[in-house]
Amino acid sequence: MTLAPLLELLDNDPTLGDLAGLRTALLAVADPARAFVLAGLARVSGRRPLVVLTATSNDAERLALDLRAYLGEQNVDVFPAWETLPFERVSPSVETMGRRLRAMWHLRSVGSDDDQCPMVLVSSVKAALQRLGPHVEDIEPVVVRQGDSVDQTQLVEALVGLGYRREYQVEHRGEIAVRGSIVDVFPSTADMPVRIDLWGDEVDRLSTFSIHDQRSLDDIATVELFGCRELRPTDEVKARADTLMASEQWGRTQWERLCRAAPGMGWSLGCLGSPTKNTSSPTSSVAMHWWSCSSPEGCAIVRLSCSMKRQPSPGRWPEPGER
Repeated sequence: MTLAPLLELLDNDPTLGDLAGLRTALLAVADPARAFVLAGLARVSGRRPLVVLTATSNDAERLALDLRAYLGEQNVDVFPAWETLPFERVSPSVETMGRRLRAMWHLRSVGSDDDQCPMVLVSSVKAALQRLGPHVEDIEPVVVRQGDSVDQTQLVEALVGLGYRREYQVEHRGEIAVRGSIVDVFPSTADMPVRIDLWGDEVDRLSTFSIHDQRSLDDIATVELFGCRELRPTDEVKARADTLMASEQWGRTQWERLCRAAPGMGWSLGCLGSPTKNTSSPTSSVAMHWWSCSSPEGCAIVRLSCSMKRQPSPGRWPEPGER
């Protein structure tokens, strides 16, 4: 069910028309109408992307779900935050890093022949302030289409370079398995794994398959394989880690893992980008990339604030509904 026809009610709304041309504005909207107003603002302003900042990640997911009812699945995306804490020495999930890389790639496609930039990008404040790896916006996905000519060895090497792990059998996101001319891979952003059946160097069939019995299911025309980690072990990153081994002894073990490109090194991204008096920071925040990747009209940023509840005055009991 789509609610897109309701947006026609806002086409001639003077308030949204005035907001579209302002640099800063404050608009009070009831919680149930937030998605409706934001979808109308994205349609009236014509600016892409309309970046919406929420207080928490759960708020971002719920708001994106509501916005898709008005704008469609392809026009709304979520930029998730890492679910790990700084210096926790645990990498974020493969799905989280894949979705972040996909969002950055779609922003970069603005104005190209394959423009996939969403109308609305929803993010929590935490996600917007987190750092990205060096040149993360340049990480391209591996795109495989039925009928393409693909070298199996190069395909596997490219996926391993993006952080996919070779396994005997694919069962989780970020895994890849090779059996003869068949390459099974579980994309970091997909809900089901994909089977690439090669006939020589030609992709003879693309299909999803079940992780329970490994049987092929539905045929698909194309698959986009985004990376499984944001921090790639490039020469620049290894040089930075080698420098930190001498100046920051507390993290020597992790810097050595970065030099060896060992798995589980995603948590050190914040450390790698921490400015010191002798080195410059190779990373930048997500918000900086939103402006550099925005459309010619520029992106617009909307910050949602929680409604303020009236606090009881000292010396009296709160009335019903104030608690």
